[in-house]
Amino acid sequence: MNRQAKYKPPRRPPPKRSPNNQKDPVGVYLRVRPLSAEDEECCIEVISSTTIQLHTPEGFKVHRNGEYKEMQYSFTKVFGVSGSQMDLFEHVAKPLVDDLIHGKNGLLFTYGVTGSGKTFTMTGSPGQGGLLPRSLDMIFNSVRPYQAKRYVFKTDDKNGMEIQCEVDAVLERQRRENNLSVPKTPSSRQKIDPEISDMLKPEEAYKADSVDEDSSYSVFVSYIEIYNNYIYDLLEDGLEDAIKPKPPQSKTLREDQNHNMYVSGCMEVEVKSAEEAFQVFWKGQKKRKVANTRLNRESSRSHSVFIIKLAQAPLDADGDNILQDKNQVIVSQLCLVDLAGSERTGRTGAEGTRIREAGNINQSLLNLRTCIEILRENQTCGTNRMVPYRDSKVTHLFKNYFDGEGRVRMVVCVNPKADDYEETLLVMRFAEMTQEVEVARPMDRPICGFTPGRRYRNQAFKEELSRKLQDRGGPVDTDGGTTFTSNLGRSLPPLPSSELTDPNDDVTLPRLIEALQNRQRIRQLMTDEYNKAANIMKSKLQELESDLISKQNLINEQNGRLLEKDKSIQNNKAEIERLEKKTKMQERTIDMLQKTTKIYEDDKRSLQQELETRENRLHRELSEKRRMEQRMHGMLSDTQHKWEKECDRRVNAMQLEMQNKLWVKDEKLKQLKAIVAENKTPGCPDPPPHQSQPQRPSREERPPPKKRSASPTPLPTTTPVRALHRRSRSAGGEKWVDHKPASNLDLGTVLQPVIPNAIQVSAPNEKALSKCDKYVLTHQEVASDGEIQTKLIKGDVIKTRGGGQAVQFTDIETVKQQLTMASNRKRKSSEETPVNKDQTDGSWTDVETRCSVALEMKAGSNMAPGHEHHGITKRRKP
Repeated sequence: MNRQAKYKPPRRPPPKRSPNNQKDPVGVYLRVRPLSAEDEECCIEVISSTTIQLHTPEGFKVHRNGEYKEMQYSFTKVFGVSGSQMDLFEHVAKPLVDDLIHGKNGLLFTYGVTGSGKTFTMTGSPGQGGLLPRSLDMIFNSVRPYQAKRYVFKTDDKNGMEIQCEVDAVLERQRRENNLSVPKTPSSRQKIDPEISDMLKPEEAYKADSVDEDSSYSVFVSYIEIYNNYIYDLLEDGLEDAIKPKPPQSKTLREDQNHNMYVSGCMEVEVKSAEEAFQVFWKGQKKRKVANTRLNRESSRSHSVFIIKLAQAPLDADGDNILQDKNQVIVSQLCLVDLAGSERTGRTGAEGTRIREAGNINQSLLNLRTCIEILRENQTCGTNRMVPYRDSKVTHLFKNYFDGEGRVRMVVCVNPKADDYEETLLVMRFAEMTQEVEVARPMDRPICGFTPGRRYRNQAFKEELSRKLQDRGGPVDTDGGTTFTSNLGRSLPPLPSSELTDPNDDVTLPRLIEALQNRQRIRQLMTDEYNKAANIMKSKLQELESDLISKQNLINEQNGRLLEKDKSIQNNKAEIERLEKKTKMQERTIDMLQKTTKIYEDDKRSLQQELETRENRLHRELSEKRRMEQRMHGMLSDTQHKWEKECDRRVNAMQLEMQNKLWVKDEKLKQLKAIVAENKTPGCPDPPPHQSQPQRPSREERPPPKKRSASPTPLPTTTPVRALHRRSRSAGGEKWVDHKPASNLDLGTVLQPVIPNAIQVSAPNEKALSKCDKYVLTHQEVASDGEIQTKLIKGDVIKTRGGGQAVQFTDIETVKQQLTMASNRKRKSSEETPVNKDQTDGSWTDVETRCSVALEMKAGSNMAPGHEHHGITKRRKP
């Protein structure tokens, strides 16, 4: 354990975070490419300068129900088909170039489907320069007067910048020029590649405002491509071998001491003009991977990244040389990215290598979408999910920008034709999601402590010195000096001629002495004036210095207060940020509670509805129960009354049966007596029949029916025997199915259709029909006179071929109940019974005798039902 701890590598410092809490959303701009043919269907309509509407073309169904939906999307600004390259640069790239000159980073990338105009937007064409040449032109128009000499700024291998003195810079320049095997990149317009000449017009030039004039600048460019998730340097000069060319070597991504990502070993070229920079770009552009597909003649097969790096350092206090302090160097960069377009292999017709390229392109764009989505989720929901930057070289290279190291802008290029509708819809959703991501605003660079305006003062001093040196001149004195021009506007008088022609000349020397004394006096006056002016200047300088010290103290005091204010502001911002996060969490909790409350309310409403439904059903069941109770009470009373009648009827039937048995026994006894008497007195006439039966005391007053006889078949004798009547067909020996529906009413009549040896059912079934040969249906209906009549519909049960049973109806018997008046109650016996003078009319006036009449209609008879049985009571089989 100790050994592992001993050799454990030192912990790296955490990455620096921007202390600025202000955030800006990612700027997303839309550019619509013009249609290639006028007759093509357009699916994009520009509604305003910030909104477009996406129309679903014919043949596409967005929703499952088949309805078309018109969708609108909003952007920072929309450039229609008539939008120019200059308008696009002014709104999109110009603010990023301003930030670059002021020491801030920027990232600009184009995104869209293949063939939507991304490369044209970034590069342009002759006369219509894109964002890249216009950005270079603006940079050099702004810093051209303040550029440092070549090789004063020197890049190291760790994404840093070093400063050399002018002597070292000259030596470095001479060494590189001697070692340079290829001719120098031409900077004149006549030697520029004709494909990139005249990209910009002079009237379209831009210049940044408020450029720091007390700094020196130098511009470096590099150009790389990401092909199949590998990084290649497009500016690298490899040894060309015509026989066996070597493939380019891929580069790796590394992290510098400030935790910024950079491409290790990438070539950075120092340029001094926009033409030279664009020439370097075009040199690498020719090496970029492009291919011909079905959708685009020159389809980019890789993501290209053109990096513009601007190094600036302040001048020294004299404003003459660059300050030799590496910590004062500020390096800012602008990355212009041309992403390869997403494509579908089915539409592009890609095969082999092109399929692999398309898969890597789509995978890197998908990872970019995933990173953007997770960033938005972390910012909106307060989560802390890890963003998968390392899954792709594109996102890994630019992760610092999304972490707050610069401003990010995206130009979405779309093709409005209907064939690209599905891809365009995905691009719109990604752009809409990207606008919700916020990036920390980069901080301003620290202010140097030197007095501003040093460069102009130094230039003015040099100009004045050169002018004064030019104004110097005049006669030369004997000492070989020239005429001195004082700073106070005075000059020494010239010396007179000192040539002596005569030894006795007494004029020349005194005149020369006088002139010298005059010059001495003037020189003394000038010296006094200079001393006086110097004293005055010294006192003024002291006053200025004291004022400067006091102002410096005041500035320091104000800076201290400002620092305190900044600390309080930072604390307040931190507190505000904490409260905002807390507010977001509370809002999220409130949303969840509202959703839960809504769910509970819905459940409560559904339960209330269910409760009301059950209450209504309970009320209905209670009312139904009451009705059933009333109905059961009625049925119970009816059943009780029915069974009382049935009991009475059975008692009467038993009594009648016993009477019949007694009568039969009497008849047999009479016949036996007659036979015995005949055997005793042969040849004697038959005695008259016994007429004392009605007067027996054991019988009821009503005489028994005379047509009913239950005695066995009498032997042939001279004794008269009553003839038996033909019984009804329903009383045969067959087995019947007696079908009595439950809806039939109990009429309470004494005469009831009774079928012996029958199975009574309320509904016919196969089991009952299989056991019987006959079928009878008891049917009730209302007759024409309003009375209820009962029909007995009879039939034969026939077996079918399938093994079932069928009923063939053969006969109908009708039983009708009729109420008669009192006056018609007595009936003549001659109408219904044979003539019997011994029977009076009163025998048909009792109810039992009148109800013992059955109606029968023969099968196949055309006649109406007739009376067949008179006064014979039907009895059940014992």
